[in-house]
Amino acid sequence: MDKILYKSTRGKGGLLTASAAILKGIADDGGLFVPTEIPIPEIPLENMINMDYKSLAYHILKDYLQDFEEAEICECINNAYDEKFDNPEIAPVVKKSDVYFLELFHGPTLAFKDMALSILPQFLKAAAKKQKLDSDIVILTATSGDTGKAALEGFAGVSGTKIIVFFPEKGVSEIQKMQMVTQTGNNTYVIGIEGNFDDAQTGVKKIFSDKELQKDMSAVNCMFSSANSINIGRLIPQIVYYFHGYLQLCRMGDIKVGEEINFTVPTGNFGNILAGYYAKKMGLPIRHLICASNENKVLYDFFNTGVYDKKRSFITTMSPSMDILVSSNLERLLFYLYDEDSSTVSELMAQLAGKGAYTINDFVKKKLVDFYGYYASEEDTAEAIKKVYINDRYIIDTHTAVAFSAYEKYRKQKCGKCAKTVIISTASPYKFAADVMKSIDPGYSELNSFQLIKEMSRLTNTEIPKGIKDLEGKPVIHNTVCSKDEMKKQVEKILGLTRFQ
Repeated sequence: MDKILYKSTRGKGGLLTASAAILKGIADDGGLFVPTEIPIPEIPLENMINMDYKSLAYHILKDYLQDFEEAEICECINNAYDEKFDNPEIAPVVKKSDVYFLELFHGPTLAFKDMALSILPQFLKAAAKKQKLDSDIVILTATSGDTGKAALEGFAGVSGTKIIVFFPEKGVSEIQKMQMVTQTGNNTYVIGIEGNFDDAQTGVKKIFSDKELQKDMSAVNCMFSSANSINIGRLIPQIVYYFHGYLQLCRMGDIKVGEEINFTVPTGNFGNILAGYYAKKMGLPIRHLICASNENKVLYDFFNTGVYDKKRSFITTMSPSMDILVSSNLERLLFYLYDEDSSTVSELMAQLAGKGAYTINDFVKKKLVDFYGYYASEEDTAEAIKKVYINDRYIIDTHTAVAFSAYEKYRKQKCGKCAKTVIISTASPYKFAADVMKSIDPGYSELNSFQLIKEMSRLTNTEIPKGIKDLEGKPVIHNTVCSKDEMKKQVEKILGLTRFQ
């Protein structure tokens, strides 16, 4: 295996080490960093079966982090996956009827973002030391609900960092919002915007590419980095739980090593399912990656027509973390589909920015054989929640329900002849108690989110998770709301750059 470095999907800027790419977050040309090679693990799958999550993480991550010492990687892993996860398996598989749920919500913020955002701050600290960086790192992030809280939790109190999170003021659940605006830590800043997630994400990308702002920040010894999945240091750790889920099925005796399975992934920004694509390229026996969309079905349309078109109405749904029309990580997939032709990727991204759409050719469309796309309406989502509860007395959140609905449509199309399927369960139902409980019984509509959390606990005979148990009584610390055009000014104000306004 050649030495793995990192390059931009848009072809400019040369090669960077892992630590340099993680610190930068996004390439200077606006592209996303990708490894020069997707490594195949040295250890065969059958030798990984009895590894715990930390050991597995080391063997998956080490080839991607070749300028990190073994001790540095192990320290990052040990600090990330510790007692803040409430299950020793970290990401357990639960079997219900004939489907498997990979529960990725046992971290401190009750969402799958914890799986990567628990380790990204560790990577950044190690990378800053390795690069002999003495600047403060300013983490700038847009969130559709879960990334924000997970990033805040990961970076709160981390010396040498500040974290600024923008979220759509009216585009997240009540619980998600309360988790963010009550966040403590003198290096944390949370700002609602009058707009949707795409507005927040576009604004953050503009700030990243603002050369004058970068000069101003350099003058006060600061630099930007990202906690979104555009950061390769956020994407790579997500590969681990695909291997971990597969190996649990092996340990359960439900599959043999080498047997193919499917993963169904509720998808918004495309980072989660892209990690599954990387896992498949690394040799994990995955037959299909089922891309599940909600009513903002831009990815469903892409996989079924070859046209990516963001020119459509933005729909606010009960699965807000998927309310996205610009799926940033799809750029990385395009890079591979076009055989790493960065000029074509740049052209497609220019078309998306300028015309709001692009079309892949028929030859490239045929290369999408790893993926199937389905979507769930709001009615489908509610029905999935109710069905799983009635059949198995198991409660799933609204995003997992989108994936379950998509899986059922896939299975129907395949006439029941599909491989065993793992559904990526991305959030605790407690985070979306209002919509979940109303889906089970419309009679719950009269109760507020916090009353419903207590009712869910009674209904399931489970304890209210620590991450939201005392949320109702916490004081609101962050109450700034701005227009999407004022995001840069808010950053300048936080960083003491008001003299440049």
